[in-house]
This record gives sequence, structure tokens and C-alpha cells, in this order.
Amino acid sequence: MPTRSTTKRPGSARRQPSASARARAALAIDEHRLTGPQVAYRDTPNRGGVITPRYLVFHYTAGKSAESSVAWLTNPDAKASAHLVLGRDGRITQLAPFNIKTWHAGRSAWDGLKGLNAHSIGIEMDNAGPLRQVGDTLQAWFGKTYPKNQAVYARHKWEAESRWWHAYTEQQIERAIELATLLVRTYHLIDIVGHEDIAPERKRDPGPAFPLDHIQSLVMGRPEDEPERYEVSATALNIRGGPGTQYARVAEPLHRGTIVLILEKRDRWSRVEVEDEPEIEGWVCNAFLRPAEASPSIE
Repeated sequence: MPTRSTTKRPGSARRQPSASARARAALAIDEHRLTGPQVAYRDTPNRGGVITPRYLVFHYTAGKSAESSVAWLTNPDAKASAHLVLGRDGRITQLAPFNIKTWHAGRSAWDGLKGLNAHSIGIEMDNAGPLRQVGDTLQAWFGKTYPKNQAVYARHKWEAESRWWHAYTEQQIERAIELATLLVRTYHLIDIVGHEDIAPERKRDPGPAFPLDHIQSLVMGRPEDEPERYEVSATALNIRGGPGTQYARVAEPLHRGTIVLILEKRDRWSRVEVEDEPEIEGWVCNAFLRPAEASPSIE
């Protein structure tokens, strides 16, 4: 089942392409290769066979620069790659055709599928990722420092505490929207996710500084603030304090037909709120949920 969080990410206010972005020649795809302004191609040896992509996965590089990330992802020793690297100035480097498997997802699962490398297009965003405070500045894991006006203090949806994250640039976000729109239209992709969604136990990218909810809404045509409605398909479904059977039940089991609103989804468990009793909130197993019929309209 898809994993979706309804929590707004910092910077998720609606962005529309700037006049300069609209004035640029549009990106296009020709024989699975990107064409357009500020686009380069550098082939990576870290690749597999032909795929039919179904998803778009956003990442951050956690690197010093777009150039250093491209160099690493084209190095055979890396054993990692992606289809695109998107720089902070909007420049794009493609590393493999979109119908070729790249090694960006690793151990991952989504919508019943495992190993998302074989089912997705990966975009690496040039971004340092999490930062730690050192005096009046913020420092990345590789030692480079950043002023606080280039960062966002936010809580990641998989973490309990807030911390500093490197901010994305407006040029990057504009290009990310442009790329997502083009790739979804060209390859009929069915979802846009973050690495953090398909590998929640080990990954945190693209992180809370990236407006993934907004891009999903804008490109896929989904409302950002309206949670998905599911109904319980089991006779009785336990609702627990965490995503697993090791967590205690937080309420009486939910009966068949109970409507729940999805607050967060993972591959096997979802955090839900009971529609008619919003004070009841907890985690349920996805195997015992099914999409609910649309709410009846009130005339």
C-alpha cells in the first residue's frame, strides 16, 4: 500500500514556476534521455537491465556538491547510482536512460513491491541533508558549514525530535516540479515518493526541508490536506501504539466496516484515526484495510 503522511513539510507553501522558469525552453525526453536547457549526460557503469518504471523516488545526495555526487555515482566503487542529479542552481546531469535500472533505492519496499530499483526512476537532489550546530553555524557530516538562513529546523516524520536540515533552493524545487510532471506524464508513473518512504527503517531523504507533499499534490492531482479513507476488512482489527505486534493495543479492536483516516502509511502498517471517534488513534496492519467508498455528498 502507498505510504503517505498528511503532515505539512516546511516550505510546502504552494510554489508556482517563476517567470524565468516559464521563459526557459521546456524539458523533453527523447529515447529515454532528457533534453533541454542546463541538461548534461554522463554515463554511469552502475546500472542494470531494462525496466518499466512505475514510481518516481526523490533523494538527497548528502554530498558536498552536485559535481562530487556525479563523480561518485559514476565511480564503479560506489555501487550506487541514480537517473538524475539535480544541482542547487537547477542544472541536471543524467547518468542513465530512464528505462534502465539504476542503484538508488537499495533495500526497499512499496505498494507490495520489494526492490524499488527495478520499478522506479531516481532523482538525487544536491543537498547536504541533516546538519549539526557548531557555534553560530551549521555543519554537515563532511565538515562544510552553512549559515542558518540556508537551513530549516524541523522534525522528520520518522523521528521524535527536531533538528537542522539543509534547505533546498527555489531553482531546485522548480526543476523538481518540472521533472516530476514530465516523467509522470511520459512514463505514466503512479506515485511520487521519498527514499524515506520506501526504506523508512534506514533512510531520511529527501527530508522535511523538501516539499514532497506539495509536489505529489501538484503533479498527481491529490489534495494535500485531505487524508485517505479506508475501511476495516477484518472481523476485528487491533489498533496499537506502534507499527508492530510488539506494541500494546490502545483501544478495543475495530470492527469490520469501521472507517479510518490515514495519518501515515508504511509498507505494512498505517497510523490511523477513527473517522467517527477521532480521539482513537493508533497503528493497524495494512493487510486488513481496503479503500473506502467516497463520502456521501451533502446537498
